[in-house]
Amino acid sequence: MAWIFLFLAGILEIAWAFAMKESQGFTRLVPTLIMLGAMVASFGLLSLSMRTLPLGTSYMIWTGIGAVGAFVVGVWFLGEAVSVQRIIAAFLIVAGIFTMKLA
Repeated sequence: MAWIFLFLAGILEIAWAFAMKESQGFTRLVPTLIMLGAMVASFGLLSLSMRTLPLGTSYMIWTGIGAVGAFVVGVWFLGEAVSVQRIIAAFLIVAGIFTMKLA
């Protein structure tokens, strides 16, 4: 169950990061409320996963899912630039996540 909680926490991290961007500096109410709700839920699920998973593993995977997910959302939905360096960086984050999971 801990891995499921951790995965969902990472997905919610992507959601709150996107909502934060959409809030335009907390000037739009609905995205700001979505951000706050997703943030609370993400932290809650991360906390539940840490009951059984090591801190370093949990935190690295949570931030990795969020970082790579935010990159993908930025490219697909916000039209952010794609470059070879950004793709390599995202790949290295994913490689680190898999390596940590195997460890």
